Amino acid sequence: MSTPQPSDAAKDPGPAGYAAARLLLLNEAERSGPPRRAALAGLTDQWLAALLAAASEAAGVRGAALVAVGGYGRGELSPRSDLDLLLLHDGTAAPREIAALADRLWYPVWDLGLALDHSVRTPAEARRTAADDLRAHLGLLDARPVAGDLALVAGLRTAVLADWRDQAPKRLPELDALCRERADRQGELRFLLEPDLKEARGGLRDATALRAVAASWLADAPRAGLDRARRTLLDTRDALHLATGRATDRLALQEQDQIAAALALPDADALLRQVYEAGRTIAYASDITWREVNRVLRARSARRRLRAALGARPAPERTPLAEGVVEHDGEAVLARTARPERDPVLPLRAAAAAARAGLPLSPHAARRLAETAAPLPVPWPAEAREEFVILLGAGESAVPVWEALEAEGLITRLLPDWERVRCRPQRNAVHTWTVDRHLVETAVRAAALARRVSRPDLLLVAALLHDLGKGWPGDHAVTGEIIARDTAARIGFGPADADVVAALVRHHLLLVDTATRRDLDDPATVRSVAAAVGSAGTLELLHALTEADALATGPAAWSAWRGSLVAELTRRVAAELAGRAPERPGPAAPTAGQERLAAEAARTGAPVLSLSAQPPAPAAPAEKADGRPEPVGAELVIALPERPGVLPAAAGVLALHRLTVRAAELRAVDAPGGAVLVLNWRVAAAYGALPQAARLRTDLGRALDGSLDIAARLAERDAARRPRRGAPAPPPRVTVAPAASHRATVIEVRAQDAPGLLHRIGHALEDADVRVRSAHVSTLGGNAVDAFYVTCARGLPLPDPAAAGLARSLEAALA
Repeated sequence: MSTPQPSDAAKDPGPAGYAAARLLLLNEAERSGPPRRAALAGLTDQWLAALLAAASEAAGVRGAALVAVGGYGRGELSPRSDLDLLLLHDGTAAPREIAALADRLWYPVWDLGLALDHSVRTPAEARRTAADDLRAHLGLLDARPVAGDLALVAGLRTAVLADWRDQAPKRLPELDALCRERADRQGELRFLLEPDLKEARGGLRDATALRAVAASWLADAPRAGLDRARRTLLDTRDALHLATGRATDRLALQEQDQIAAALALPDADALLRQVYEAGRTIAYASDITWREVNRVLRARSARRRLRAALGARPAPERTPLAEGVVEHDGEAVLARTARPERDPVLPLRAAAAAARAGLPLSPHAARRLAETAAPLPVPWPAEAREEFVILLGAGESAVPVWEALEAEGLITRLLPDWERVRCRPQRNAVHTWTVDRHLVETAVRAAALARRVSRPDLLLVAALLHDLGKGWPGDHAVTGEIIARDTAARIGFGPADADVVAALVRHHLLLVDTATRRDLDDPATVRSVAAAVGSAGTLELLHALTEADALATGPAAWSAWRGSLVAELTRRVAAELAGRAPERPGPAAPTAGQERLAAEAARTGAPVLSLSAQPPAPAAPAEKADGRPEPVGAELVIALPERPGVLPAAAGVLALHRLTVRAAELRAVDAPGGAVLVLNWRVAAAYGALPQAARLRTDLGRALDGSLDIAARLAERDAARRPRRGAPAPPPRVTVAPAASHRATVIEVRAQDAPGLLHRIGHALEDADVRVRSAHVSTLGGNAVDAFYVTCARGLPLPDPAAAGLARSLEAALA
């Protein structure tokens, strides 16, 4: 007996010939993927063409064609795919003849046990159906003639495509809504342990929707990796159909090892990573494409309204966000003067500016940065570290920016160890996300808790790194400690800070495990945690990291009960550590340069100042005496005779000149002729060059004599600025630091950094009638962490009730 060949289907129009040839094709181990799908579609075409020829002759019908639509029209037949068929006729035959023809076509398909989605229409009927049914219109966009009257099919294809382009302003929003509704129902493919390869967000239906958008000529999807992603999902579905013998798109857990073996992958985790990577590529392309569609539709609508009103078209605005970065048409893009090849910090500066403004980073900007930006030196310069922390501290709005960087390979270039956790599944139902997305989500939650800690920069970086060890064998906390220390040093943190980050990663499960599994009343429990943590500062950070990690894990990982246990353990460990906590350092002595300026201010009775640019970053990051990294920017020193209103006036002038305050210290210096206030600022221009020192001095004099209304000018600028997009910043937090100084009361302010923040704080302190002995202002990422040493008019620390009242009034003034 001879072996059946695929071409036998053309000779035998009955189900048996096609079934034998189909079985032979699906069992060919050497042919898989796109060649097998194309061959299966071709084989099916031959069989159906033979059926149509025989049926047309028997029914006596002319002017008919068989049309493949949907997945079959695209030639994407998986082993158990439905056959989507349209019997198209010109309407000249009698209805009973068309019905007889259809029966002769559909029954052989049903006899074979294949699923069939079928319809019978004239071209006019097909167009009317498409106009009423979006899904039908989408299917017809992929219409492909199988057999019969080819001119009839060509006419329909041309008309349907023209209808789609004419109706795109109405149809594309409908399609967008359909995709969103399906995503809400099915979830995101790249985060599901049992993903639906077709229906989940980032699946095959979304890939098909992108083809439909491209067919409208209104927008197009990014092409990089898209075909490969689609092929990955189709290959996986083929293997799934062959393994299960069912027409299923859900990649169930019990079948993943078998599917991995069929695709020559080492294990089920490798399979899921490959599927997740494909889903991520399609989802990212969908985000960009729908954003572009909505932008184009908004622009068209605005132009129509404007032409009706004025007959003119405005030029798109380009609003500066940071050096080399502007907002244009709702995206953060590179300025025309940007030179990524000369500015290695630009990728992080652009990402931080976009996230902080709540804007998406333009995919074109991200691609240009990936292709042309100079590599960062290792360790990173101080500005790069600062921008990285700002990006992490932006909260929810950092996620799409991070996705844009990752899509272009910038994240693994910045953090090489990221590659090992990218798209890595977590086979634990408690976890909502893959390892890499969990790390980003933990940083998002940590940003909301940044007000609780004195070093939010260390909290944010530890949150991002805490599970990097999951990319390596062994205990991920132990392995992660080594990776975190090396990565923190790479980012530019000094040895002391890198040790803190490493300790946080090593012990990120310590508090929750101990609180829920040990007796908190046993002194040995508290002593063991205190010995592991080592310091009150690390404990404070670890408490916040524990909560952020649990909140980013999933709903089952955190509860009020767990939170109360962890808080109680933290309180007891803090008490254990209190005896070993070092006293906070007081203000340092003035430098010789500051004393010279103070003497000149005392002699002239007017403000004097000096402004000098920060020298290039050294090979290793400089650190201040307290171990914190030296902030970036220019040094501005202002000296003037002591008088009320100095702090808010100086801070307001800096805000008016768009200078970002990175750090500041204020102290009184005794000079011949009386006491002089010396303000030592570390500032950076938000964009552009630094202002001239003479202009700063002039404006400061005007602010002090009342001729420059700073509050009104700042309010005017705030009103003109576009509102920030994304999640709202957490509320400010003002506390009294107990036992921080014997000479003054220390008020600590943690708030979202913003232009004019220090001006508002200064005014609130002036209104409270307290004397500011010194101020220590620092900006860590997007968070202002400020400490003010204040006394009463007699120069003594405030009584406890007065200190608490001052904290409350400050918090209310900043809210």
